[in-house]
Amino acid sequence: MKYSEFTIEGRNAVIEAFRSGRTIDKLFVLDGCKDGPVMTAVREAKKYGTVINYVTRDRLDHMSETGHHQGVIAVAAAYGYAGVQDILDAAKAKGEPPFIFILDGIEDPHNLGAIIRTANLCGAHGVIIPKHRAVGLTASVARTSAGAINYTPVAKAANIGATIDELKKQGLWFVCADMDGEIMYNLDLRGPIGLVIGNEGSGVSRLVKEKCDFSASIPMKGDIDSLNASVAAGVMAYEIVRQRMC
Repeated sequence: MKYSEFTIEGRNAVIEAFRSGRTIDKLFVLDGCKDGPVMTAVREAKKYGTVINYVTRDRLDHMSETGHHQGVIAVAAAYGYAGVQDILDAAKAKGEPPFIFILDGIEDPHNLGAIIRTANLCGAHGVIIPKHRAVGLTASVARTSAGAINYTPVAKAANIGATIDELKKQGLWFVCADMDGEIMYNLDLRGPIGLVIGNEGSGVSRLVKEKCDFSASIPMKGDIDSLNASVAAGVMAYEIVRQRMC
């Protein structure tokens, strides 16, 4: 995978990127490397909660644009992340019950970008994504969002289940998209709500599903059994919009 303009290579460049406050999504480090500056980069990454991947030299060579990575490559986010509280504050500022998208492991940047675009258009106050095992705010995400990424806060959570628990204390309840759930038209989806959309292949994880108050399914009449994750998010989001307008 190539990250082009969002790749920062070399020991000093990576360290300075962290110290300047730039948002770094991931740090790739040569496995077993104990070089002083590389270890400094690792310490900086841990300080900011950046995901660290220890990889082979071949992997670094494949990622490298310059050929001089010096055992360390950082991938900067195309855009900065908000905090979960920022999303709640955005709802409060509008005098509206919170409406939040929770994404449990979306890996395709085009899906994430499309979901952020939908979140903006349907009036959601923000999107929460996991820190691990999911795509971040890459250039592809930014392009696919068609500018929505500039207006819709996106927060990262270390643990989606724990974040749901915290948001429940703020009065939110949660519905997840699940093929075995209740038909969404039969559910009351009004009030402060979190819409949980799962991974493109495996759906919402068991632990996250157990945190949700309801599971909702989209009625399907065709010959295949599932929708693209971003399409499913849009269909369910606009049922929430419809009910909020009633």
